[in-house]
Amino acid sequence: MDITQIAVLGAGQMGNGITQVAACAGYNVVMIDIKQEYVDNGLATIERSLGKLVAKERMTQDDADSARANISIATDKSAAADADLVIEAIPEIPELKFSTFKELDQICKPDAILASNTSSISIDAIAEVTSRPNKVIGMHFMNPVPIMKLVEVITGSATDEEVTTTVVAAAESMGKTALCCKDSPGFISNRLLCPMLNEAILSLQEGIAEPAAIDGIMKLGMNHPIGPLALSDLIGLDTVLHIMNVLYDGFGDEKYAPAELLKEMVADGKLGRKSGEGFYSYN
Repeated sequence: MDITQIAVLGAGQMGNGITQVAACAGYNVVMIDIKQEYVDNGLATIERSLGKLVAKERMTQDDADSARANISIATDKSAAADADLVIEAIPEIPELKFSTFKELDQICKPDAILASNTSSISIDAIAEVTSRPNKVIGMHFMNPVPIMKLVEVITGSATDEEVTTTVVAAAESMGKTALCCKDSPGFISNRLLCPMLNEAILSLQEGIAEPAAIDGIMKLGMNHPIGPLALSDLIGLDTVLHIMNVLYDGFGDEKYAPAELLKEMVADGKLGRKSGEGFYSYN
């Protein structure tokens, strides 16, 4: 399957990052969001990122100009009609994902691959709302997209092998390492990561240690680049809670029950970096 035209749905942090790496790989990319200001902001972020890469001599100005020329923007999903591969990067709200994929199924050409950047929502559940479950797949990029090497490729029970091969090749052409897993709650990345974050929150909740000590022990003792509480703040505590609920509901096992402290902080609007306060203050 030949991929030349890519549509990215969502111009936020993940969407503009995916757009950037796809454009730098030589793909024609249309970045779509629901408001002009969103796509304008996403494009400005890409332009700043390319400028920094040129300044650091990690990219030539000509290559940056070529990448920018590969990008167009739109505010209507119909702009994805000619795409060979659509990568959805919208908020982690199941109903929103399902309605979006149902719409894309009608808009996109029959042989187009529909990929989701979801970090936790079932690929099979997304595929079920389309008439092409064999062409639906997970393409989970890591944040920040231009820097992180991994793309977690999640195959649904109906995903064609050719679709998987094509998506792996596309990810690798963007300079990523594509590693595959089957659809399961949390996939591999968040099934392993989020329970660790939750345990760190439980340790704080139980008064075992202060945040700096918990994070310092994991950084210095386990060689983690960032501690679990600081990482939770970076990801967003609401996102961590959402994924823990997905794991808890999916497996029905008490070991995945989210910490009460996590639930309380989310209810209080303490979401981490994006709200200015989480386990640490960012004001």
